[in-house]
Amino acid sequence: MKCNEENDDDDDVMLEVVAQPPYRPTELFFQIKRDGITKLVVLPLYPQFSISTSGSSLRLLESIFREDEYLVNMQHTVIPSWYQREGYIKAMADLMEKELKSFERPKEVMLFFSAHGVPLAYVEEAGDPYKAEMEECVDLIMEELEKRRVHNAYTLAYQSRVGPVEWLKPYTDETIIELGMKGVKSILAVPISFVSEHIETLEEIDVEYKELALESGIQNWARVPALGVEPTFISDLADAVIESLPYVGAMAVSNLEARQSLVPLGSVEELLAAYDSQRRELPPPVTVWEWGWTKSAETWNGRAAMLAVLVLLVLEVTTGEGFLHQWGILPLSR
Repeated sequence: MKCNEENDDDDDVMLEVVAQPPYRPTELFFQIKRDGITKLVVLPLYPQFSISTSGSSLRLLESIFREDEYLVNMQHTVIPSWYQREGYIKAMADLMEKELKSFERPKEVMLFFSAHGVPLAYVEEAGDPYKAEMEECVDLIMEELEKRRVHNAYTLAYQSRVGPVEWLKPYTDETIIELGMKGVKSILAVPISFVSEHIETLEEIDVEYKELALESGIQNWARVPALGVEPTFISDLADAVIESLPYVGAMAVSNLEARQSLVPLGSVEELLAAYDSQRRELPPPVTVWEWGWTKSAETWNGRAAMLAVLVLLVLEVTTGEGFLHQWGILPLSR
């Protein structure tokens, strides 16, 4: 997606929307060079900044810049997060308010904000601002709802964890079970870190978490749709890009307080240096082999145990001299 604008120097400016890796936008950069674009505004489609989401996309962008003679000196700026923008907050509140009306008793519904999780070490050791931004985002949405006289109870949890490392807590699945045990009967799930529909909303929330909720005694389950191209949201993103144009090619240090953002406007290199200096990679979804009391280990140890049982049964049947025969559980072969 691109949006050409004329600035004071009559230079072409392109808006680049950065999605999740591992997509390599070679066609987009070919178009940038073909059109003679000299300045970029990079807009990650993640409301809150994290090393594992926006940072991962920026790492890919950084590598592409360094490999291309035309792009390496490209003047640009990054809008690292925009969760606090009025248009985004109001759009989320609009969708939530609309979905609440579908419940028979809207005031009794628990608002369940479910965000994509990140490894805990990113926050505690690497200074990732994701948790702080997420909590502030939820507070801002609830403040907007309270202005509309919506005073429902709410909670925040984190989903989609993978691998054996510890992720941000509380976990969505565990929180759903706890709410069921406490007698909560109605939940409105709010996918707070997702702006489009995909497997984590359509499958994880709509299917897996809904089934878990019903099994846990929760009787009513609904979900707020992803923002998509909701007009208030899209219009505000466009405003964010226009507001960032004066900072293309320059760090907006003097304007940090005015922006009231935990992550400053800056270049790809500056943001990675501040928040992703170690260029950490996400843990793999399944560790190949690991013993111990971990989710991955349970899977592989269980498979090994099943294989061992299968081998023993084959020996029993083919030789008649295995443990079951010796212990008298099966008759000895003659």
